[in-house]
Amino acid sequence: MSGHGMHRQVFLLASAQALFQTASVLVMTVGGLAGSAIAPSPAFATMPIAAMFLGTAVATFPASMWMSRVGRRPGFVLGALLGVAGGVLAALGVWTVDLLLLSLGTMLVGAYQAFAQFYRFAASEVVDEAFRPRAISLVLGGGIVAAFAGPMLGRFGGPLVEPEYLGSFLLLSLVSLLAAGILLGLKVPAPATGASSLAKGRQWKAIVSQPAYLVALFGAATGYGVMILAMTATPIAMVHHHHDLSAAATVIQLHVLGMFLPSFFTGSLIARFGVLRIMFAGVVILVGHVLMTLTGTGFKSFAAALLLLGVGWNFLYIGGTTLLTTTYTQAEKGRAQAINDMTIFAVGLACSFGAGALLQRLGWQTLNLALLPWLAFAAVALAWLGHRQRQLFKPAHAA
Repeated sequence: MSGHGMHRQVFLLASAQALFQTASVLVMTVGGLAGSAIAPSPAFATMPIAAMFLGTAVATFPASMWMSRVGRRPGFVLGALLGVAGGVLAALGVWTVDLLLLSLGTMLVGAYQAFAQFYRFAASEVVDEAFRPRAISLVLGGGIVAAFAGPMLGRFGGPLVEPEYLGSFLLLSLVSLLAAGILLGLKVPAPATGASSLAKGRQWKAIVSQPAYLVALFGAATGYGVMILAMTATPIAMVHHHHDLSAAATVIQLHVLGMFLPSFFTGSLIARFGVLRIMFAGVVILVGHVLMTLTGTGFKSFAAALLLLGVGWNFLYIGGTTLLTTTYTQAEKGRAQAINDMTIFAVGLACSFGAGALLQRLGWQTLNLALLPWLAFAAVALAWLGHRQRQLFKPAHAA
């Protein structure tokens, strides 16, 4: 593909990422609040958000394997249409005061997310190797739009139609429909055809057992799990500490900016300093998030903590994705990517579902302190892989 063609495809994927992430952030902004308004117990307030991650975890593997057969574009368009249906069902759940229906709608949004998570891998498939880290970063950088649009639409749609938050989910459907239209112009190289193409390459156990694969997966899952747990709890914690919806939406907006604004230079940092160093920096920044939550429950403390949370996620997630792309061949990508993303979103599901109960039992600050052992383990894993690679490099360099 020519340089102009590569850049156009990356731009389309970044645009689709912006719209998908807008829908996802909208759910993260108002899903817990809408759930708490109709849930029988505060412990179930985050059920709509947990359902979104359940939908992602369940749909990720089938989505990846199906796209290995039919190509990226049909899968991406189908995913966006699932987002349209999910927004309508969630709005109906709010209208009928039915938590299960609301959660079913956000579960379909999660299925949309399952397809959309492969935008970053599609970016690596339409560019050459030298441009790959930057392409992944730029596509994820499309989420900067979501930093403004997601909370804004959630806040604007909240009182737009009675009952509250119904309008937010209807707007989600419109955003998803626009994404489907943009994705119709996507052109990703066609996959190999025939059943035999899927049989080539190593078995999934051989792929997953590679040290680099395991560390890439654990690093990305750590960044995602820590981010989802804290992000899901934030709007509820802020309302509990006497902040209004507008303040909570602003904090989520700053958080999403932290998630995606660094994407414009994360790829360059990886190329200059190495992927493991950038992932380790992500762990350190997430520790900074935890420490910032201990400074209080005022707006500035929430805002600074969530900003650091976003930047730490960015370094770990983009770093993990970049490292993962070095561990499989073209014939193995469907299995390798599906297992990676399915595991990440299973972790996200557990964290989002447990956020409400953990927040109720532990409180905001103790909940975040409990994340430190997890982050310490991730740091050790990265240090171990770095040491292992240096040991392997010495004999090869000497030879």
